[in-house]
This record gives sequence, structure tokens and C-alpha cells, in this order.
Amino acid sequence: MGKAEVVIVGGGISGLSLAYFLLKRNPQLDIKIIEAEKRAGGKIVTENVSGFLCEGGVNGFLNNKPSTICLAKQLGIEPLKGSEDSQVRYILINGRLVKVFQNPVKFFLSPLLSFSGKLRMIGEYFIPPLKEEIDETVESFVSRRVGREFYEKLIDAMSTGIYAGDPSRMSMKSCFPKVYYLEKKYGGLIKGLLALKKEKKDVKAQPEAVLMSFKGGMSDLINALEIKLSSKIIKAKKVVNISKNNSFYTVYFNDGQIDAEKVIFACPAYESAEILKELDREISDILKTIPYPPLSVVAFGFKKQQIGFGTSLYGFLIPYREKRKILGTLFDSSIFPNRAPDGYVLLRSMIGGRRSPELAMLNDEKLIDTALTELRDILQIKGEPYFIKIFRWQKAIPQYELGHEEKLMKIEQRLQKFPGLYLTGNAYRGVSVNDCIENSLKLSETI
Repeated sequence: MGKAEVVIVGGGISGLSLAYFLLKRNPQLDIKIIEAEKRAGGKIVTENVSGFLCEGGVNGFLNNKPSTICLAKQLGIEPLKGSEDSQVRYILINGRLVKVFQNPVKFFLSPLLSFSGKLRMIGEYFIPPLKEEIDETVESFVSRRVGREFYEKLIDAMSTGIYAGDPSRMSMKSCFPKVYYLEKKYGGLIKGLLALKKEKKDVKAQPEAVLMSFKGGMSDLINALEIKLSSKIIKAKKVVNISKNNSFYTVYFNDGQIDAEKVIFACPAYESAEILKELDREISDILKTIPYPPLSVVAFGFKKQQIGFGTSLYGFLIPYREKRKILGTLFDSSIFPNRAPDGYVLLRSMIGGRRSPELAMLNDEKLIDTALTELRDILQIKGEPYFIKIFRWQKAIPQYELGHEEKLMKIEQRLQKFPGLYLTGNAYRGVSVNDCIENSLKLSETI
């Protein structure tokens, strides 16, 4: 296959946006993006079936970071703002849906927490900070600072919604670094938020950010990047090995090879681990320890009148204490327009994750039955769905568990032996689309 100045392994949002930013800085740069699958985009998948616009993975991004908005404008695609319903969110508490208010006063007056739970939450102001900086689990950190009830009802569900993870294993420092460092810098969460407000920074416990997407779904972003990078992308080509030869690297495929001055791995950690095992066994072994639990997304189309609870909401999350078999459900057709035919609603339920990986791999019939049984009970749904679509991810969202930051530090130390070799993607510092694009922008500056 010859030579290139830069080879990017992986054509997901991280690899594509990195290539775009590098070429923007140097249009003459010789870049090759190598994607193992027949399609680019990774876990950003949008399918339009029978008028239902379904996202197989992420359904949008928040506008509280500029990188994604700026990239979209440069690509000539207009971001689509979520409706007012996208601000209406619920948590399942004791078998019924309870609204989560963003307004602090309404939140405090809501029935989400018991009176003692509310007092304990306010008492966070008086909880002394830990003197030492330790890698604490999300469960331990939140329970210690804000109370067990706040953790079990809210943060547990939120952690599941973002990571499909297990907060008793997740690293607070790596998963929610901004909250973690409020304690380190200000001595507590309430103290930190008050200090930031005094500094005239618009920071809240739940940042007031708007969910965004695109008219044709999140794949619009991938398609626009592909158009810009079409001559640079090589699909259905699996990288199997890499070696270092003096000042360049040789990237091997099953049927050939390519030499490059710089190589960036923008594929999942477990794929990078397999490719790097001969070049550096230690990096490979560390990457293998980043878990990717399975997750399935089951999309349903119903007529609006079938949903007894109503349809004017973003969706709901379910704390582990409820012992349900779905993690939560999004009302995609209530969030963005043109996601379902007129008179219909599109729901997407998540099943599996770190705590219940076996449920994600149920056969289609059992998976559908599991989701429908839960939805009928929670949302008072009557009748059968008019539309069903399943997306399966055997290895879904990377988990930032205890020791994650230490793993990254060890990898960075080992990479010093290999100038021109880089790792990026959602396995390291942020799983959202915003994080991936922002990290690609920073890496393009470094490279």
C-alpha cells in the first residue's frame, strides 16, 4: 500500500475528526484512515426504517462544549436543537416515575428524596474533605459526601445512563472529574458550586445545557466528515500488527502493509491491545484491562395514544435498587422532530451493561419480551408495537473503573519509547461525542 505521513487506525468519530483537524492545519498532509468495517462511524449508527429514524448508539450531544458545534458549522451542517420536552426527565422510584427538576428549589420540594435524604444532602456543606487524594468509586464518593439515598436514587441511575456501568467499580476521578475536583479545590461540592457562582462562572450541579443532533440523526456528522475525507478513508481493511523501523512505523494488514511516520490508534482499546501486543506487551496488557460490557438497544414504535403515561418527556432512568431489567428509555420522537411518523412515538430502551451483561445477549424474542414487559408496566402501554428494531453491541461503552487514571499514566510513560505513536478515542478521557471531538482537536495540535 506504500507510504503515508500519518496513518489513523479507526474510522469512528475520533479518527475522522482527528484527520479533519490535521488536514485543516496542513491540507497537504498525506493521511490514511484505516477502518476495519465496511462503514465508518463506529458506534454512531442512524437507520431510517418505515419512517422511524433510529439511533443505534448515541442520540445527540450537549451544546456546553464548543468543539462539536464548531466542527458541524465548518462542515456545513446545521445542528438541531432538542425540544422543550428534552428537558423533562424522570427517575423510577419505588415503581413509579418521578420528575427530576433542574431548579434547586423545585428539586428540593419534589418527592424524589425523603425528608431525611434532603437534610443529608444539605449537610454535605459540613462534611470535611478527604485529606489525601485517592481513587474513590462513584458509589463511595457520592455516599460519603451527599448521602446514601442521593446516590441510590439519582447518581446510580445517572451513571448507568452515561456509562451503562457499575458505580461500585467506576472511578469518580475518571468518570466525573469536575465534581471530584470540587472537593479537592473547595473542600466540598456545595462550597465549590457557591465559589464558582461567586466567580461568575455558570456552573451548576446539573449544567443547563441543551441536547443537540442533526436533521438526519447523528450519522449526518459522520457523512459530512466522510465527504471531506473520502480520498483518505480505506474501509474493510483490518490492521493486525505494527512494528517500528528506525524513524517510521510499518502497519500490517492481512494482505499488505503501509509505512508511516506517525500512527494514531483511534479504535477501541481491545483492538489496539491486539495490534500492539508484539510492539509493546505492557501497553497491550493494560489496554486489555479496560472493560467493554455488552449492551443492546431495543427501539419500539407505538401510536401516541398507546402510551398511558404520556409522551412529553426526554425519557427515564432506572436505579439499580428498583431491580428492573432495562436501564432506561429515551423518547427520541419527543426530543427531536421527524423521528417517527405523525401520530407515532419512538422509544429506545437500553438493556445489559456492566451489571447485567447476560441480558444484552438474550435472543431477539426474549430481548423484545423483556423490554416490552417493563415498558408496559412503567408507561402503562396498551397493545403491540408497530415497529421494532434491535441494535446489539457485544462490546459497548468503555468503563473507567478504579485505577483508570493510573493505567493512562503508565501508557503515557511507555509511549515515550515510541515517538509518533498515539492513542485516542473514548476509552481514555471521556466517552461522549463532545469529549471525542475535543480530544481529537487537542491531539491534532500536539501532532
